[in-house]
Amino acid sequence: MNSVQIIPARKEDLGEIQELLKSADLPWQDVAEHLSDFLVARSGESIIGAVGLEISGTGALLRSLVVQPAVRRTGVGNALYRRILDQARRRGIREVGLLTTTAEGFFLKAGFEKHDKGQVPDFVRTSREFRELCPSSAVYMRMIIQ
Repeated sequence: MNSVQIIPARKEDLGEIQELLKSADLPWQDVAEHLSDFLVARSGESIIGAVGLEISGTGALLRSLVVQPAVRRTGVGNALYRRILDQARRRGIREVGLLTTTAEGFFLKAGFEKHDKGQVPDFVRTSREFRELCPSSAVYMRMIIQ
């Protein structure tokens, strides 16, 4: 983890981020629309992880926390997660929601709570991820941040 840098995503990172998301079977189709609120984890010239926010007012949808399989359980995912929450706080975000089909346990440990999809706030409900890209089996989780 020492040689890993977490930095804002650049336009030229888009294709690599999309490929990483595709390989993890995560929504990738609308990343370009939110790229300015994405972070990447770099090791040398390679992107080994990414995470983003889809911001609406004081709410944000946590987008696509992903790391390459070879670096899972090394702290890269946790580092990306902490940095994106710091970014959310600096931007005045008070509530973060997410949709997941595979990482419920990770996010429960990280402080998110599972909620019924009937409680999904507008900033999540109006996202393309919620409306089109995530399967109906996805779990909705949220966290109030301070």
